[in-house]
Amino acid sequence: MKQNTRYLVYAAIIAALYAVLTHMQNLLVPGSATWAIQMRLSEALCVLSFFTPAAVPGLTVGCLVFNLTYAAALPLDFLVGSLATLLAAQAMWMLRNVTVKGYPILGMLMPALTNAILVGWELNVYIGGGFVINAVYVALGEAAVLLIFGTALYYAMKHRGLDSRLFA
Repeated sequence: MKQNTRYLVYAAIIAALYAVLTHMQNLLVPGSATWAIQMRLSEALCVLSFFTPAAVPGLTVGCLVFNLTYAAALPLDFLVGSLATLLAAQAMWMLRNVTVKGYPILGMLMPALTNAILVGWELNVYIGGGFVINAVYVALGEAAVLLIFGTALYYAMKHRGLDSRLFA
C-alpha cells in the first residue's frame, strides 16, 4: 500500500511541476512553449523517467493538464502531445540502463524522436508547411532542451544522490 501511495504522489508532483513550469514559461516568454519552434523547458523533467516509473504517467498527465488549460491549445494537442510524451517517457524508462560512459544518450533523444513524429504531423495538419520541416523544428527544440537542461538535471540528481534518496 505504501509503494502505491508513493508512486501516485511522485506522479502527481511531476504532473503538477510539468504543467506549472510550462505555464510559467509561456507567461514569461509567450509562444516559446508552443508551436513548431519551441523549447519547452519543462521537458527537461523527462529525465525523471530514468529514476522512477512514476514519471511516465506524471509527465503524460502534466502535458495533458497544460494542453487542457492552455487557451490556444488545439484539439489534437490533447491526444497527440500527451501520447508523444507518454511514448517518450516510457521509452526513457525502458532505456534507463543503456548508457555510453554512464550517460543515457539514447534515452535523452527519445522525446525528440516521438515529438518530432507525432507533433510534427499534428502541426502539419494545423498549420501546414510540410511534415519534414515541422518535425525537424520540433526535434531540434526537444533535443536542445534534453541535451542541455535535461543533462544538467540528470547529472545534478546523480551528483547529489537525489536519484537514490528520492526514488529508492
